[in-house]
Amino acid sequence: MSRLSVLSAIRQVADLGTADILLWVVLPYVSLAVFVLGHIWRYRYDKFGWTTRSSELYENRLLRLGSPLFHFGILVVFLGHVGGLLVPKSWTEAVGIGQETYHVLAVALGVVAGVATLAGAAILVYRRRTVGPVFSATTRNDKAMYVLLVGTIVLGLGTTVLGNLTETPHDYRETVSPWFRSIFAFQPEPGLMAEATLGFQLHAIAALALFAFWPFSRLVHVFSMPLGYLTRPYIVYRSRDTTLGTTVPRRGWERTP
Repeated sequence: MSRLSVLSAIRQVADLGTADILLWVVLPYVSLAVFVLGHIWRYRYDKFGWTTRSSELYENRLLRLGSPLFHFGILVVFLGHVGGLLVPKSWTEAVGIGQETYHVLAVALGVVAGVATLAGAAILVYRRRTVGPVFSATTRNDKAMYVLLVGTIVLGLGTTVLGNLTETPHDYRETVSPWFRSIFAFQPEPGLMAEATLGFQLHAIAALALFAFWPFSRLVHVFSMPLGYLTRPYIVYRSRDTTLGTTVPRRGWERTP
């Protein structure tokens, strides 16, 4: 980092208020540190609690409808955020995708994915509230997680929809996106987020709160990968059927003495 850029950053910070520094510099790094260290702590000291605590056995009709809607929707939302936040505007323009084309695609895909995610979350919340055994298995931690998760989704979808009902929607790729990248580059530019609209600011704050809470909720299952299945030994099943010697085994099964 050059001396000129350091002086520019110091000057920018000096021009901002304490609230902007706390919200757009301190809070992101605190949230990031809790997110990373919290997962390490949870895996080390609560490995057996690293689970979704599935309630499929209690009810699966609503689950079969709400879960795919939510998970496929949130996957598209995540990929959209990766593209919108991490890919600079100059890169998409360099490959021939103009601002208008990008905007139409992003809004169309974002609204569809956001509505699907919100609909799936609504079904899952309704299921937890109305199905007795599922409600009994719902902890305060789960309720807090749903509030943060649904709140973040609603703020993001609302900002997208309401922002595009106006004649001049806010171009987040000139404020939110470079601010987000500056955090990971350890050269924070809080002034960019200070220029963003209130909707984007609230969405960012809600997301940071969700990330800080993430390691201590059932959301940790996102990072669960059954890699052990690739290397574990075969499991031998033995039958207690005394008539095995006179019966023909089913296709795909091999008798073990």
